[in-house]
Amino acid sequence: MAYTRSYTKAEQKLVERDKEMVPAILVRAMFVLCVCVLIIVAYARLTDRPLEAMPPSEAEVPAVQERLIRIFGEMDGSARVLDVDGNVIADLGPTEGGFVAGIYRVLERERGAVGLHASEPIRLVRFSDGRIGLRDDLTDFRAELFGFGADNERVFARLLEE
Repeated sequence: MAYTRSYTKAEQKLVERDKEMVPAILVRAMFVLCVCVLIIVAYARLTDRPLEAMPPSEAEVPAVQERLIRIFGEMDGSARVLDVDGNVIADLGPTEGGFVAGIYRVLERERGAVGLHASEPIRLVRFSDGRIGLRDDLTDFRAELFGFGADNERVFARLLEE
């Protein structure tokens, strides 16, 4: 014996409203959009299209200032930045060092994948067009700091000047 539920008038209104919350045409349109994006990405990968959104390389835009630094970060957001001789450049507390500590965790992951320690020196570079970036010659890790906001870029700009 099949069980059928009878709805009250209020429940029936809710059921009808829920059916209209996401129109079927919208679901179909989203599916078509996803398929189109998948086709475009597959085409780009199969034809080896160049990456258009990449910032210029160091060959195209030369570095005007560079500094080797060692970063040490903690889970509480504090960070310590040293030069290659071990002198403290910056000792950042949890409220000001969160981004630097985050970069340390990225280095930990990238370098750990190839068996290196995260605190090996990394190049902090200012380019002739004003951009500031991190370059890791050990893993080919690159970070363009303008993409993380002006405040975070400013923290690393101060490290270049100290």
